[in-house]
Amino acid sequence: MKFPRNARIFRGQLDATPFVTVLFLLVLFLMLGSTPGVLLQLPSAADLPGIDTPSVRVAIDANGRMYYENQSIEEGELRERLREAVKESPERPLSLIIQADKAVPWDALFHLAMLGRDAGISQSWLAVLPAPTVSGP
Repeated sequence: MKFPRNARIFRGQLDATPFVTVLFLLVLFLMLGSTPGVLLQLPSAADLPGIDTPSVRVAIDANGRMYYENQSIEEGELRERLREAVKESPERPLSLIIQADKAVPWDALFHLAMLGRDAGISQSWLAVLPAPTVSGP
């Protein structure tokens, strides 16, 4: 039995619309797929206890930029936002958790802790990653 062949070689011009559409979607996926944020290399330690009090978190990167509630913030505005957080907190006192990069100098950490104390936060803690565990054979 012989099947009829209807296939013909395409000899016209290519339409660019499908290619542009695929390119547009590719660019859109690449833009939405990237994760924004600040890279912090926290120090690690083993067997440290956590805290059970309400807390506020402030991050500081290696360049000394501070971040509060995932937004870059200046020192004066941070002081005001911390004061507002203390006023809005329930009866338990707040703790300040400082998420600092390994490269941040100690004086910047102390300055940030004093900034929290001026806002009414009595306890400051440094955030660390848990130390890697070594499993035996």
